[in-house]
Amino acid sequence: MERLTQPEEDAMRVFWQLNGGFIKEVLEQLPEPRPPYTTLASTVRNLERKGYLRGEKLGNTFRFTPLIPAEEYRKRFLGTFVGDYFRNSYKELVSFFAQDQKISAQELQEIIELIERQKPPQK
Repeated sequence: MERLTQPEEDAMRVFWQLNGGFIKEVLEQLPEPRPPYTTLASTVRNLERKGYLRGEKLGNTFRFTPLIPAEEYRKRFLGTFVGDYFRNSYKELVSFFAQDQKISAQELQEIIELIERQKPPQK
């Protein structure tokens, strides 16, 4: 899966939110300052070429549907990010945020409880 540029990721977020749509619909959902229609159309064509979207001709326009779920992209992107910046260690990632005071002790406790609930019962 090829990594997305920031404009591609911005467009994909809208496609995922809408579960597909037309370029005009995506353009309306993007935050200001919005790119010109033609720039977004080029971005969408790149997403189609990269395998993120599929275009379906409807009349004289195209409707685009995501081919990759948002969750799958998030997992792959986060895995690459952790590998590139934290030596494949999620512990280092959490430590980084704890040391930078971006995560509180209460939030860490909630994460621990979430992990504990996911563990299979001991025999």
